[in-house]
Amino acid sequence: MTTRATTEHTTTERATARQAAERRFSFLRIAIALQTLTIFLQAVSAGLLLTASYGETLHGVGARVMYAASMLYLLAAVLAWKPGGGPVRPIWHASGFLVLASVQVVLGIAHVPSVHLPLGVLMFGLSLLALVKR
Repeated sequence: MTTRATTEHTTTERATARQAAERRFSFLRIAIALQTLTIFLQAVSAGLLLTASYGETLHGVGARVMYAASMLYLLAAVLAWKPGGGPVRPIWHASGFLVLASVQVVLGIAHVPSVHLPLGVLMFGLSLLALVKR
């Protein structure tokens, strides 16, 4: 191969790798946005617990969706890291969110609102921060 052909081939490979990395990071951003939205909707459904008969059901379903969104965030972080050698930091953040979501579910089932509510506010703030920084 000539030097020019080698350079063009290398440039094409870099462009393809860059596009793949952008897709992985956009999936990560979508996962964070979904998590942030589900946490916000949990706050709305918590308000409905006080005013509507269907509030408890909605909050329970929302908890499962929020937990699934946290798992999706972790999966997206691993996928963004593994194939392209991206940063490991999003995996740590996503793992932390999954731990917080697990604690949140346990506190909700145990009916400990004095910790459950502030933890939900903290999770929303951290998720929003992760979304803005991504």
